[in-house]
Amino acid sequence: MVDVGPLVETQPPRAAGRTAAVPGGAGAERTGRVPWRVRWGAPVCLPALVMLGLGLWGVDRGGIWRDEAVTFQVARRSVPQIWQLLHGVDAVHGLYYLLMHAVLALHPNEVVLRLPSVCAAAVTAALVGELGVRLAGPRVGLWAGLLYAVSPMAGHYAQEGRSYALVAAGATGATLLFVRGVRTGAWRAYGTVLAVTCWLHEFAVLLLLAHAASLALARVGARIWRGWGSAAGAVTLTLLPMILVSHAQSAQLAWVRPPTWATAESLLRWFLGPGEGVYWTCLVLAVLGLPGLAGPPGRLTCARVGLPLALVPPAALMLVSQLSPLYVDRYVLYALSGAPLLVAAGADRAARLRLRVPRPPVLALTGAALAASALCFQLPLMSDDRDPARRPDDLAAVARVAAREVRPGQPVLFLPTQARNAALAYPDAFAGVRDVALDEAAPESGTLYGREADAAELRRRLSGLDRVWVVADRDLLAGRWSPAGPAERAKMAVLAQEFLPAEESADGDASVRLYVRRVALSALPGLAPVPAPQRPARR
Repeated sequence: MVDVGPLVETQPPRAAGRTAAVPGGAGAERTGRVPWRVRWGAPVCLPALVMLGLGLWGVDRGGIWRDEAVTFQVARRSVPQIWQLLHGVDAVHGLYYLLMHAVLALHPNEVVLRLPSVCAAAVTAALVGELGVRLAGPRVGLWAGLLYAVSPMAGHYAQEGRSYALVAAGATGATLLFVRGVRTGAWRAYGTVLAVTCWLHEFAVLLLLAHAASLALARVGARIWRGWGSAAGAVTLTLLPMILVSHAQSAQLAWVRPPTWATAESLLRWFLGPGEGVYWTCLVLAVLGLPGLAGPPGRLTCARVGLPLALVPPAALMLVSQLSPLYVDRYVLYALSGAPLLVAAGADRAARLRLRVPRPPVLALTGAALAASALCFQLPLMSDDRDPARRPDDLAAVARVAAREVRPGQPVLFLPTQARNAALAYPDAFAGVRDVALDEAAPESGTLYGREADAAELRRRLSGLDRVWVVADRDLLAGRWSPAGPAERAKMAVLAQEFLPAEESADGDASVRLYVRRVALSALPGLAPVPAPQRPARR
């Protein structure tokens, strides 16, 4: 049973002769020393358990989408093959791929693929709770941890086989060590954890800007600035090789568009809660938490840590993206940890304004009940999110159609090259088929999807076929975007000029179609051309 008794007091009793302030006074915390039974009780364990339960709910969706498929197929390569790949593409995810190589060696399936993210999200919820305990007391820690655990954004990436939930855990852990560093002057662990986190994804380095803003708001002394600056410099130096290599691979982000005010508003809603009632309630409470920015120098508060954490990394990436588009919301998932701290601090201040007597344990439980009500309001959204159809594509559905319709030895054309992701993620469904365009397989070529023949060779190979199965992006077939490169354009041109779609066997963003040469179509009884699908353009 969870012990909530100690949540009565925001300021735990001090032992005789013990002071709440640290020697030197900088970074003194309002809560003093919190007993370990309180710290590892409800404020830490309960959010972790809630997040773990929500993360495991529906984790076996029966399908993975394109980014997860990249993790799945790359992590199952040998270490030398992964190393070869990173020289040309995806260096920013190199450490994560190596980690997942070890994980998937145990049992390669989609649940195991997502389990590290589920566990990392649970750890992050616990760390948010611990941050609240250290900055404002057990009650605020409990509320902040629960608010993180019931966030639909946290739940979404808890179930994605990519690095973002692990980066969030590392960044939140680094923030906890940052608070400890301000109090004690010990910065080595902070620098180590943040450096490893940045190697999981380089945009975690923007956390340094958030921590610098926290120090400025707290008006700490020169000694703390020097200690933090040394750690920050070391983190930046260790990340330089990654920055240089990933800059050379920046063409991978050519699809990213500059963020707008609507982008910023959307992120704010995801941080506070996408439901109208939850969003406005949390926004009001966050505003009530802002007075924590004021106060004596040298003290870190929920506002002084939470606001920069939630605001600075996304704002910095959005500003840079006006010149060179880099911003994607998942790249700053770790900033989500700051929002629950600010909201919980505002809720605590609202309780203080309303109640001028010591708060009983029922107050802490009331806050937990309100977090539970936020979860109830957002359950339909979370339930929908667990439907594979909510992702950009469902490669398992494509694989099921291929296994049912395409026979060994039959020719298959992937359009564009990235559509081969389905075969790489689900090789059994495409066993024995003849990949018309492929020259060298993905693992051996050091590429994500394999090396294909040039345009002239593709035309020659297709000229000898009367029928070919095409696994393609439906928007590409419908003419809503143009293929890049001469080989992709050659595929499109040959299909348009010499073939007609005779049969379509998959819905969604990816399509499996049988194409038959025009002169041979009349010889196939029962087959008629299939018109191009009319679907609204993607938003």
